[in-house]
Amino acid sequence: MQYSFLASYALIIFALWYSRKEHFGLEKQILTNSILAMLQLGLLGYALVYLFKISHPSLLFFVLLGMVLFGAYTAKKRSPLGDHSFRIAFYTLGASSGIVFASMMAFGVIHMVPHEMIPVGGMIIGNALNVYTQSIERFKGEVKNTIETIEGMIALGSPLKEALSFAAKASVKAAMIPTLNMLQTVGIIHIPGITTGMLLAGANPLKAVSYQLAIMYMMVAVSLLAAAFSVLFSYRYIFTSLFSKP
Repeated sequence: MQYSFLASYALIIFALWYSRKEHFGLEKQILTNSILAMLQLGLLGYALVYLFKISHPSLLFFVLLGMVLFGAYTAKKRSPLGDHSFRIAFYTLGASSGIVFASMMAFGVIHMVPHEMIPVGGMIIGNALNVYTQSIERFKGEVKNTIETIEGMIALGSPLKEALSFAAKASVKAAMIPTLNMLQTVGIIHIPGITTGMLLAGANPLKAVSYQLAIMYMMVAVSLLAAAFSVLFSYRYIFTSLFSKP
């Protein structure tokens, strides 16, 4: 029974076929990442047994740091910014998720225990990663499409940050769309997994909903911070990433 999920791989095969048919060029990424997901989730299932036994707070910090480092490495490949790619991604993911973590711990919403820190950390850092890549790619596109206007503003004496401000705002707004859609449709279209899991485990409905709302509000905050930090840390290097290649 536990291997029945393999039948769902037919959907990946369909995606590979359709990408090849339409010449999207996504076949390698879909195939590689689908296999990686299978391996990583398999390892996670066994690793969590040991990770949930961690008692020292410093070890939890290193687990979360490892997540941020891997996220920055992934972002570096997904949204390259020249030699500064990893550093910008690391600062963005670390700062945005760190602020949200510190705030929620100060408010007593989450506690320094592995069964809260690790799953919540994965959701927050993963969401920050998605927003980072979306905002950087949109930022590049906006700059490339309006390069003449930007160059004109710089020629007239505007600082680089000011000249890029409209492109930066557009990228932040675009990166926030999935999070805002989720916030608007939760409970009607989007059925939260945490709430469902807690209810199936016998938790009080109010407690399950309250915990889910706290998670969602964290997602909104980390999304906005990740989008804002991504353009703040990258605007000095955006031209290099776009026009350095021959």
